[in-house]
Amino acid sequence: METSHDAYVLGRSEGETRRLILQHQIYGPITRRFLQAAGIGAGMKVLDIGSGAGDMALLLADLVGPRGQVVGIEANGAIVDAARARVEAVGWRNVTFKVGDLREIALDADFDAVVGRWILMYLPDPAAVLRGLATRVRGGGLVAFHENDFSYPPTTFPETELSRQIQRWSIPPPGAPGPELRMGTRLFSTYVAAGLPAPELIVEAPAGGGPDWPGYEYVAETLRSLLPALERIAGLDPAEVGIDTLARRLREDVVSHGAIQFLPIMFGAWTRTPS
Repeated sequence: METSHDAYVLGRSEGETRRLILQHQIYGPITRRFLQAAGIGAGMKVLDIGSGAGDMALLLADLVGPRGQVVGIEANGAIVDAARARVEAVGWRNVTFKVGDLREIALDADFDAVVGRWILMYLPDPAAVLRGLATRVRGGGLVAFHENDFSYPPTTFPETELSRQIQRWSIPPPGAPGPELRMGTRLFSTYVAAGLPAPELIVEAPAGGGPDWPGYEYVAETLRSLLPALERIAGLDPAEVGIDTLARRLREDVVSHGAIQFLPIMFGAWTRTPS
């Protein structure tokens, strides 16, 4: 989502849209388990914050079914076009999107749940946003957000020099502008600061290995999207990264060491608004 300045350091491009879709292929099963644990189910009316390329909305549509409804909010109009096309392609008629700043869009106040993934980390005051979004949910409704935490950046087990190098490239210096990289571990305190009941938490991370694991491409494409910001903020030289061969080198590195790749942990938090 955009604020007074665009904090989305991964950029707005067709390549980034493709990366988001790949990201969901890896993280989607984890998000599904989180949403089901939180209580998202058939017939619910759900508000999806920061819809991106539509993956979360499509997942929610599958969970709430044809008797349910999904309303997505996204600041980037171009990516919403892609989201709408994907929803139409699979035939869902109960998913709509609104383009604009979530603080300014007129919204109903009868949602059964408000959800988001990888969104609070980009907001300057996530507690204030949660406080406002909770007013859009009926009494006893759900507030459920899924955020990762770079306290545990991508790595391999056993660790290799290439995995250590990717961590050095990927993590900006302390104090650099950009998203909150530890939003996952801060979800509990953010909910409490928003005046919401203390949330339940669930933690899960994807890991894999072998030549067909998609995590290698995901890490490389994430770094590709980050390169302009890292070059500007941290002085990273793109030539040092060799981004066009990074996925292949990662795959060869992990497979040759008989290792596994471990991707950032996702923290899920959910609570119910007072009745």
